[in-house]
Amino acid sequence: MSVDPVRKALYLVAVTALFVVFCGYAPAFELGNDPVELSGLLLAQQTQQAADDQSEQDKEDENDDEYDDEDDDEYDDEDDDEYADDDVKLIEDPMIGGNKQLYAFNDNMYFLVLKPVARGWKIFPEELRVGVRNVFYNIRFPVRFINCLLQGKGKKAYAETGRFVINTLWGFLGMGNVAAEFPSLQPSPEDLGQTFAVWGFGFGDYIMLPFLGPSSARDALGRLGDTFLDPIWWIPVDFWTSVGIRAGEAVNETSTRIGEYEALKEAALDPYVMIRNAWAQNRIKLIAE
Repeated sequence: MSVDPVRKALYLVAVTALFVVFCGYAPAFELGNDPVELSGLLLAQQTQQAADDQSEQDKEDENDDEYDDEDDDEYDDEDDDEYADDDVKLIEDPMIGGNKQLYAFNDNMYFLVLKPVARGWKIFPEELRVGVRNVFYNIRFPVRFINCLLQGKGKKAYAETGRFVINTLWGFLGMGNVAAEFPSLQPSPEDLGQTFAVWGFGFGDYIMLPFLGPSSARDALGRLGDTFLDPIWWIPVDFWTSVGIRAGEAVNETSTRIGEYEALKEAALDPYVMIRNAWAQNRIKLIAE
């Protein structure tokens, strides 16, 4: 039995409210110790090592060596301060205890559920899976188009319209990315979170959402708003069928990227901090474009 959009909206608001309440009480789940943010320190140590090696090779006289040492020390101090400031300024994370628990939950769900299912889904040819991914991207044209207009990006709105028309008509309803052949029709992954940023709203606090991953107060609200612009939301099916469609999309997307998350996690000194900062840096980059 189908459920009308109003009832689906009430379901979504209720679920979102539960997430917000949970995150609001996250300090009660404080783990005790903040994660050690070593990325800047490691880079500073590597810079120091490179400077020391270089000074050994360029020992022309004692004055040059002394100058190099002083310069290196000054550079290292600035480097430490720079990366320390970056860790603080990227995004505030006052609910780190609850966020770390949600990160651990999402991490377990990935390895125990999502990745095994995605591996099974890989029995289908890659061309088909990429085509399905393209269809989902094409369907969400209204989200990107409206946010381009809200941000005053007329050229990007025009490009999004061109991509949608070309890929729908000549790309078999979006399965093929024919518009990629036209440099002027580059994709614009705009969303309501970016629109809020353009309007002057800051990140707000960092939030790790169950199943959905990294976000912020601003972007979580934007995600909720984008849901109502998403044509998939208006398909006349019940709430849980809509959730199933999105879950299927996540499985398909993961099947094309198995191994990327594992590589990032293995290379990170602190995966939680790495994911938080990488997400924030990516959002800043998207907003600036």
